Amino acid sequence: MQAFRIWDVNQKTFYLRNNQLVAGYLQGPNTKLEEKIDVVPIEPHAMFLGIHGGKLCLACVKSGDEIKLGLEPVNITDLNSSKEEDKRFAFIRSDSGPTTSFESAACPGWFLCTALETDQPVGLTNTPQDAVQVTKFYFQQDQ
Repeated sequence: MQAFRIWDVNQKTFYLRNNQLVAGYLQGPNTKLEEKIDVVPIEPHAMFLGIHGGKLCLACVKSGDEIKLGLEPVNITDLNSSKEEDKRFAFIRSDSGPTTSFESAACPGWFLCTALETDQPVGLTNTPQDAVQVTKFYFQQDQ
């Protein structure tokens, strides 16, 4: 498992608020709230993503007709890419110059995104070209 820093192209970092992953501008003492993304690679461009030392994993959750980003209390190192039920935790990384986007493996066409406004939940969008969400991130291994 490797830890990465992630922030969107508008410089918003990820942090946890009321058990929800949100993106905002952290300053001063609040910078310690920044969540590092824990990564377990499963294929050349696919990976499991988690936070809190890999104890909470990002997942594509289908609820009726709705698709949203969930945080599930599973250990990232227990996930298995060959299990169908673990596919919801897998994301495909695409690099474009200095930025990276993350597409859900279980929900093709749905991308990790942040809102333009600050302190809003991190989510998934199936319209990555829309200007109302940010789907491009800087993703850097933590030192």
